[in-house]
Amino acid sequence: MQNPYQQPPEPGGLYRPPPPFEAPREPDAGRGRIGRKRLVVGIGALTALAVGAAATGVALGARENRHRASAAAAAQAADPTKPLVAGWKTVINPKHGTAFDVPPGWEVLEPQIFSGYEDSKDTEKVLIGHTAPAFYKSRWCSIDTNGDGQITDVRLGNVGTKGAGGAKDPADIAVKEAPTWVYAAYTQPDKSVVTSDKPVAYTTKSGVKGSYVKARSSGVARSNRCAGDGQAIVFGFRNSRGDLVSWNFYGRTGVPGAVDDALIMRILSTVRLAGEPQDPGPGP
Repeated sequence: MQNPYQQPPEPGGLYRPPPPFEAPREPDAGRGRIGRKRLVVGIGALTALAVGAAATGVALGARENRHRASAAAAAQAADPTKPLVAGWKTVINPKHGTAFDVPPGWEVLEPQIFSGYEDSKDTEKVLIGHTAPAFYKSRWCSIDTNGDGQITDVRLGNVGTKGAGGAKDPADIAVKEAPTWVYAAYTQPDKSVVTSDKPVAYTTKSGVKGSYVKARSSGVARSNRCAGDGQAIVFGFRNSRGDLVSWNFYGRTGVPGAVDDALIMRILSTVRLAGEPQDPGPGP
């Protein structure tokens, strides 16, 4: 295992509701902050991602995934909203032209919703985040972190997709983002307890090719009853336009009901392309 990165985690994640909805104020990890653009929930903060530009292979990767998407669409009666797993829910991100499925007990949010984390030392700095998320047990643990009467709800699992413009390739995305999610959500400001695996080439059920990386923490200080270790899996790939994007899962580990690896990989296997992306660019 590689150690890309280690004080105890603080609850705090960003959650941006779709316009024109204005979210009520809720706290983050001891720095409660919510606004019409961001709602702080969850545990942790984030690390800024640094990605380098690259253009080689974009056209080829886009063509390959477009052909696979066409074949998959035919198998699904040209309807990406139809789940690949019977009884599951489909999560569509029209901005990036992606889709995946989650079990029926998961909460699927609107595509415009932004969910992510800010830096615990600089709350104006967003470390990482994604859009069109789905939550598992969104009120798994609730806590008043600083005794001001404002309650932070901590999720047991979160999954979504984001842009990754400027990355070199799908493996580069996964290598950088997987440990960042773990650090941001669970270990801030301690990077030393985060480890990650090497990238693994992977093809989803619909034929989308890319690479994924698993990262996890071990030994996070229990600063409060909601704090603890977590893990992330990031799958980097290209959408039909050739843009680099990523599918991201992160969740708590070592607690009853935690999402296990088998289920995470089953969700990952449903990742597919869903039409032409609406907006270019590297953002979430």
